Amino acid sequence: MKNKVVIITGASSGIGKACAIAYANKGANIVIAARNVEKLNIVAEKIKKIGAEVLSVRCDVSVKEDCKNLIEQTITKFGRVDVLINNAGISMRAIFNDMELDVMEKIMAINFFGTVYCTKYALPHILKNKGSVVGVSSIAGYVGLPARTGYSASKYAMQGFLDALRTENLKTGLHVMVACPGFTASNIRNTALSSDGSIQGETPRDEAKMMTAEQVAEYIVKGIEKKKRTLVLTSQGKLVVLLSKFFPRFVEKQVFDHMAKEPDSPIK
Repeated sequence: MKNKVVIITGASSGIGKACAIAYANKGANIVIAARNVEKLNIVAEKIKKIGAEVLSVRCDVSVKEDCKNLIEQTITKFGRVDVLINNAGISMRAIFNDMELDVMEKIMAINFFGTVYCTKYALPHILKNKGSVVGVSSIAGYVGLPARTGYSASKYAMQGFLDALRTENLKTGLHVMVACPGFTASNIRNTALSSDGSIQGETPRDEAKMMTAEQVAEYIVKGIEKKKRTLVLTSQGKLVVLLSKFFPRFVEKQVFDHMAKEPDSPIK
């Protein structure tokens, strides 16, 4: 990865931050993007201490011009793009019948269109180097999660887009990977949206029992190196994806029961 350029969205915390540090340790030039500039600068300082070159860009991936600016600044500073990791994302927890449509639109704007916008502007540069486009998705992109209709919809859409992009570029040398970490200890549940669009705040899950962001980043980096198509993490995640292909009704019942056990679950 020496002198290669990696762009990571949603890099101010969690999996994005861990991926940035992992690639910095491999000698890559890092471009980190997020909405929170203060947190982004903290990550940038950690990367500088490792000895890697870093560019921080404030970017709201739901805004086309922000995504265009992210790629333009990268090319101005480094002159190339080798890997784009579309990691920026937001979750939600609410029954669809109770949820305001603005919540669905916001989830789709960040999780789906954010991936589309960044990939659109970065793709011409990535194709020159036969590089990688990565989408950090979820098991929710394989199995519809109750009280996560907006989140599941956005991840299904992301995976459909990336799968089609992969097939479209079978003869160009482009590598496309969809990474599904399963439940990971990160900030995404704390910032999840409620039915009215307000921030959920307290996570309903025991983060200590989950895979760490650093562990996920290690798998993602290795997956990109091996040019994997898909990456499904945790034994639970792999089992759910497998069973859903053959026993969808059984999986739906198991998923419903599992999600209903969350503290203050909106599922009754």
